[in-house]
Amino acid sequence: MHSHIWYWFMIFLMAVFVLVWVFQILFLQTFYESMKVNDIIQLADTMITVYEKDGYDDIYTKLAVENDMCIEVRDRYGRVVYSKDMMGINCVIHGLNNQTMDIIRMVKADGDGIIYGKQVNPATHSSIMIYASVIGNKDSPDGYLVLNTPLVPVTSTVDILKRQLLIITFTLIVLAFIISYIVSKRLSDPIVRITKDAEQLAHGRYDIQFKGGGYSEVDRLAHTLTYASHEINRVDTMQRDLIANASHDLRTPLTMLKAYAEMIRDLSGDNPVKRAEHLQVIIEETDRLTMLVNDILDLSKMENGTVTLDRSTFDMENRLKEIVERYRGLSAVSGYTFHLQTDGEAQVYCDAGKIERVICNLINNAMNYSGDSKQIYITQSHTPEGIRISVRDEGAGMDQATLSRIFDKYYRSENYQRQVMGTGLGLSIVKAVLRLHDYAFGVESTVGVGSDFWFIIHPESENKDA
Repeated sequence: MHSHIWYWFMIFLMAVFVLVWVFQILFLQTFYESMKVNDIIQLADTMITVYEKDGYDDIYTKLAVENDMCIEVRDRYGRVVYSKDMMGINCVIHGLNNQTMDIIRMVKADGDGIIYGKQVNPATHSSIMIYASVIGNKDSPDGYLVLNTPLVPVTSTVDILKRQLLIITFTLIVLAFIISYIVSKRLSDPIVRITKDAEQLAHGRYDIQFKGGGYSEVDRLAHTLTYASHEINRVDTMQRDLIANASHDLRTPLTMLKAYAEMIRDLSGDNPVKRAEHLQVIIEETDRLTMLVNDILDLSKMENGTVTLDRSTFDMENRLKEIVERYRGLSAVSGYTFHLQTDGEAQVYCDAGKIERVICNLINNAMNYSGDSKQIYITQSHTPEGIRISVRDEGAGMDQATLSRIFDKYYRSENYQRQVMGTGLGLSIVKAVLRLHDYAFGVESTVGVGSDFWFIIHPESENKDA
């Protein structure tokens, strides 16, 4: 990068100096003469325009003084009507060198009635410019205007400019080397440092903090790489957790499947009652294993954005009654008591199947952590923010450290025991579904009192047209 920046900087610098040399040295004389001719033509046009107006001679005198010119105006008969000499011996239209009549004859002979050109004064050998034009109509002129102005030699000026440019060129080249070295080093050092850190990242060190170098682009690159390293570290940690937790959840049902299969083979194969009990355990563990695999696949799809929402309008109050009624069937067997409280009809517009899954997962979670109380409270209420659904238990509760991580994948609180139902991914699926809907959600918990999980179906999601 160092040599690359220096190379392009020097190319730019050399291009600038080439242009300066071309325009200031090679074409300076041409530019000067071209500009002088244009200036004289414009002055002559102005003088012809004001001719015979009151005070025209004052205007002519002012122009002669300001432009260091000799001016002579003659009428149609060749008589001098105005004359001004600002060049002395260098003037060829006054005094001993007077060439005015010769110039006028050339003007008459010219098709346009205008002549101008460069000439060398025979007396002084200096370059001069002569301009002459008919005043009025060429066939019946009112008079003739003749101008004479010096062409200052620029050879000495060019020599001076050459010397100045040589000095300036050498000085700037030295400065360019110094500046390009400093600038390129300041730019390349952060890139070199970031490259070395990136190599460590590639070798598995994910806790690297990339540092910029004061330039916005480099700082942005460092920030992006730092964010990438944190994300890679997070994904790597999640992958390890997935393997650890999934292997734990898979090992238990697989161990039980094998144990009960061996028991059927060795002990209860000829005992119908025992065999049926053992087979039921195998069926339950197989179902648990199937649920775990399905939850892992569903969660992966939702987090990858491959799941779409099938929204529809329905009454949340009726749906809650149906869900709770199904769970009440467990009360006689498991001893759980489910309390439903609603505040009336609640028409909502969302994916009914996925929201029902959220509610069921929250109820399952409350059952798993309700402790000896086994009291589960499901509440629906209308709030300014929308329809609020909450599921509360009277379990051991959670501290703030646990609350901050409770929705993370594969995280379990210290009160975790093997679930009465579910796979351990329930709250992660809740989080994924509610984020797909863009619903607010959270949990409030007090140690020793219990936990209250909630989410809100926003008003803008209600009664939408499909």
